[in-house]
Amino acid sequence: MTANPPHPPGLVPAPAHAETGEGPAFTPDRQTALYAGPGTEPTAQWLRTVLGPALGLPLPPSTDAAAPDTVVLRVDPALAPEAYRLSVLAGQRAEIRGGSGAGVFWGAQTLRQLLGPDAFRRSRIRPGTAPGIARGTVRDAPRFGWRGLLLDVCRHFMPKDDVLRYLDLMAAHKLNVLHLHLTDDQGWRIEIRRHPRLTEVGSWRARTKYGHRASPLWDETPHGGYYTQDDIREIVAYAADRYITVVPEIDLPGHSQAAIAAYPGLGNSDVVDTASVEVWDTWGVTPNVLAPSDAVLGFYEEVLEEVLALFPSEFVHIGGDECPKDQWRASPAAQARIKELGLGDEDGLQSWFIRHFDRWLTARGRRLIGWDEILEGGLAEGAAVSSWRGMGGGIAAAEAGHDVVMCPEQHVYLDHRQAAGEEPMPIGYVRTLEDVYRFEPVPPSLSPEAAAHVIGTQANVWTEVMQNRARVDYQVFPRLAAFAEVAWSALPAPHERDFAAFERRMADHYARLDALGVDYRPPGGPRPWQRRPGILGRPVEGAPPEI
Repeated sequence: MTANPPHPPGLVPAPAHAETGEGPAFTPDRQTALYAGPGTEPTAQWLRTVLGPALGLPLPPSTDAAAPDTVVLRVDPALAPEAYRLSVLAGQRAEIRGGSGAGVFWGAQTLRQLLGPDAFRRSRIRPGTAPGIARGTVRDAPRFGWRGLLLDVCRHFMPKDDVLRYLDLMAAHKLNVLHLHLTDDQGWRIEIRRHPRLTEVGSWRARTKYGHRASPLWDETPHGGYYTQDDIREIVAYAADRYITVVPEIDLPGHSQAAIAAYPGLGNSDVVDTASVEVWDTWGVTPNVLAPSDAVLGFYEEVLEEVLALFPSEFVHIGGDECPKDQWRASPAAQARIKELGLGDEDGLQSWFIRHFDRWLTARGRRLIGWDEILEGGLAEGAAVSSWRGMGGGIAAAEAGHDVVMCPEQHVYLDHRQAAGEEPMPIGYVRTLEDVYRFEPVPPSLSPEAAAHVIGTQANVWTEVMQNRARVDYQVFPRLAAFAEVAWSALPAPHERDFAAFERRMADHYARLDALGVDYRPPGGPRPWQRRPGILGRPVEGAPPEI
């Protein structure tokens, strides 16, 4: 493709096709009714819940799709499942057709953008009717089926209401996968009823490093929290109403110190006093990893049984990254297990962990997905890879026939600083709004067969230096808008993308983010209250970004 897709001013992400026609605009008012065809009921409810209060419109139900002053929602099997067609017609009518309920919902998101920034508020602030929408048609469909955002709720806990808010923000940008990182060294965030100490002990730490791990500063306030199983059910249902899938991550065999602090028997107790292990209070990679025992496998099977009952997603993420081998090298029990199973070395032991849960999930009709380290030692046919250490792991996985989600740290880790110079708690690479906009998830070196295994892309939000919602907002926005366009729109090659046109559309989009209360980074740099002067970061361009 050599040309940028046409789009009405201000739409983000850019649609594939948009045209305006002659005739009066469609101006919703108090007489405007809502016709919801079969399969569109969640979108109708969403429109009444969101647009009704924002614009002061009741949007009463209608049984006549041909009546004037009507917004019509229909499922049209002739369209691809997530595709939609939004038409503004004569007679004060608008029609959204989608290939499925999801397609209708994405069309409704476009309708909301066309109605102006006031449509993103929780209550009406201006009298009168909504802005008019020009006659015409928007036809659109996503490039990728997996358009994801990872939220790390372990390093800093994100209360349930903030997760629900981020689901709304994802929906507004047509993102459809929330990767929820639920367990790590610094906290265990999901209730497991058979193992209550995971949250009684593992969800709290005594203090927290403030800034980069080399910083001398500490926040001495205990930090923690977790989601009850009913909280998780609420999050999953709220997401489903917005056609978003929640993919849980239970990290193993590394990044497991919080679990070991709760249940010391999970650790390598023959070489370390696991009874003295505490939930970690700093950043980086801890040496404390799971012991390679049958008891540990059984424990995590019980954990995952409860996880599967809460999350209906096809994929379950098991981490598999950054697992130091020092304790296994020193452990007589681990060395005996290597010899017993004929694994060769400690890398084989890590692969044994992953393969076990690969088979276990497959037997239950689910698919394992993990970070690209899980490629070491081979994978079962149905397993997928999140490629984070660059594009190489994703390329290798796709060429081997595995599905891939591209999320390389060099491009789409939104915890990384957004500009050179003074940024609050600067971490990792400089990745500007334009850098994210020019990210290409499918490497040109892949054959068509291998490229088809790139099922999507994902932006990752690791929260070591994001203590609260405002800090998360600052790091995520506006770059998430650029990422959403990369994930949704059929953009040209990176060097041919019209970033200036995207910036012009962002001028409209910032007004939407303002209406939503998003504490984004302004184009000119951080506001005074967004700065964190004197907090040590890691501002060396090109340095490894792991903190």
